[in-house]
Amino acid sequence: MIVGVPKEIKPQENRVGLIPSGVKALVQHGHTVLVQQGAGAGSGLPDDEYIRVGAEIVPSAEEVWGRAQMIWKVKEPIAPEFPLMREDQILYTYLHLAPDPTQTAALIDAGVVAIAYETVETANGQLPLLVPMSEVAGRLSIQAGAMALEKHHGGRGVLLGGVPGVEPGRVAVLGGGIVGLNAAKMAIGLGADVTMLDINLDRLRWYDNTFHGRVKTLASNPYNVERMLGDCDLLVGAVLIAGAKAPHLVTRDMLSLMKPGAAIVDVAVDQGGCVETTHATTHAEPTYMVDGIVHYAVANMPGAVARTSTFALNNATIPHGLALADKGWEQALRDDAALAKGLNVLHGRITNKPVADDLGHDFHPWR
Repeated sequence: MIVGVPKEIKPQENRVGLIPSGVKALVQHGHTVLVQQGAGAGSGLPDDEYIRVGAEIVPSAEEVWGRAQMIWKVKEPIAPEFPLMREDQILYTYLHLAPDPTQTAALIDAGVVAIAYETVETANGQLPLLVPMSEVAGRLSIQAGAMALEKHHGGRGVLLGGVPGVEPGRVAVLGGGIVGLNAAKMAIGLGADVTMLDINLDRLRWYDNTFHGRVKTLASNPYNVERMLGDCDLLVGAVLIAGAKAPHLVTRDMLSLMKPGAAIVDVAVDQGGCVETTHATTHAEPTYMVDGIVHYAVANMPGAVARTSTFALNNATIPHGLALADKGWEQALRDDAALAKGLNVLHGRITNKPVADDLGHDFHPWR
């Protein structure tokens, strides 16, 4: 199979879909790998590292997309890439389709086989291709929130860890999954006062037992969410429903409960955000103000630490990607039920039910 790795063109996206070790594995299995010139530069991976393991460096995205049977990316295709997609081409990347009808329509029109990292799901409900970036984003959320709270960024001027004689900043985390766990770890490490809200009481028991009371726990319901909005300096939105649009747990009216200059980091922005006032931003202009509250909503947070993120992501994506190349998409999906759940669009039809439901399309099981 011919596998193509184009350079990411989303603003400030420095990750790359495939690292040299993945290229070497594909070449050893008899596949051809096309890497766009400079695709790995943002992650500290020069072209010569790819050449040494057998990749063919090509000068343009048009050539990569035009020749490759399978496109291996990080982020969803954006408008300049839509005309480059073609029927039967495998697209293996993050897609986040539920809040993105424009991209969904483009995938449908192109007739591609679109496999989304974020909906690959094991029998026990784990999302192995989403976990690495959730870990990175969760940890970054506290760094970003700490900066957003600085006065020159519009924040309250609160140091999350406090100092002797001054209480620490208060962090509320909505959602106790992988993002929430990593946000809590970082916030505790800085010395903040941390409260975790989740609807799963067993998960809250786990937090209580694991952190020995250093993370306060609250059942997530409208009353407790409102209480925490009034109390916290930093709110981290870490809500995830696999494949589906994130629910708005915080409405615009509820912002009035927060302290002036408090900050929100909505990590759920890729799925539309769990705060009603969230809209996607970039690393160039990461924050904006609504009703006196600082919002940070960068849609590709891990791109800020591209090298770490690229290697972490490839640890998870290479085995599945190798199976797709070796077996073809249909046999690979038949052999791996987790990977099959990653199929979102097939030959013009939506094959993921949460995506279909959120976008008002018919759902078509792939087999």
